[in-house]
Amino acid sequence: MNLVKLLGDGQRYMKTWPMVRQLGFYFPEYRVVKATQLAIIAMPILALVVAASQLYVLGWNYLPQALTTLLFFISLPLQGLLWLGWRASHPLPLSLFEWGNQLSAKLTEMGIYCQPLGARACYSDMAAILKLAFERLDQSYWEEL
Repeated sequence: MNLVKLLGDGQRYMKTWPMVRQLGFYFPEYRVVKATQLAIIAMPILALVVAASQLYVLGWNYLPQALTTLLFFISLPLQGLLWLGWRASHPLPLSLFEWGNQLSAKLTEMGIYCQPLGARACYSDMAAILKLAFERLDQSYWEEL
């Protein structure tokens, strides 16, 4: 799979996934998205500080080590995006497939257009349904789960 496409899929999946704490009990996406969002902001700054401090304290002879450390810190948010991109295209297990179709039916019953999951449904399809469900369904529905 193309690395750039995988990163783009991860970015889209991160934006689609509903950031609801309740889902953190069932899906690792909540924690991965939170960590990746934090890493996108903090890691470039931390990478520069660590590399500059290494060069300041140890001198220019340690430039290769400072660059390696810099690249490691910069790669952390990319690792999160790669995992999210991989997960977005991963097929749903049957239990989630059923639950997604139940959510889709509930939304359709309320008059909200929601396309049911197809035979080749993946986690990105489930994320779209979950996002719509958390936006439109009242809190009492989620307390029943």
